[in-house]
Amino acid sequence: MTVQGLVLDAQIYILWFLTFAAGIPAVIALVHAGITRHDAFTAVDAQSKTFWVAVLAVSVLLIWFGSVMSIWLLFLVGVIASMIYIVDVRVRTDEILNRHWFRKLG
Repeated sequence: MTVQGLVLDAQIYILWFLTFAAGIPAVIALVHAGITRHDAFTAVDAQSKTFWVAVLAVSVLLIWFGSVMSIWLLFLVGVIASMIYIVDVRVRTDEILNRHWFRKLG
């Protein structure tokens, strides 16, 4: 095997790792938004539950489609949309609902 072949294989594995590293949290965020009550979103002055479920569903599609088709701008848009939900909206809705998913208690 040539060096060029090894580099190409390494690139493919790195890109698939990045896809899974971004795609799996996006799917988890979509499930989280789906199981969260409607009133939690309005209580934290966020957009509606329907809005966030739609945005996260599209972001999951963008992440996987953008990666497979090598359209990295779509991939980045999907990652950014899901990360906004994860670091902002999820945290605030969990505080309102008194959920402690990945935080230490006490």
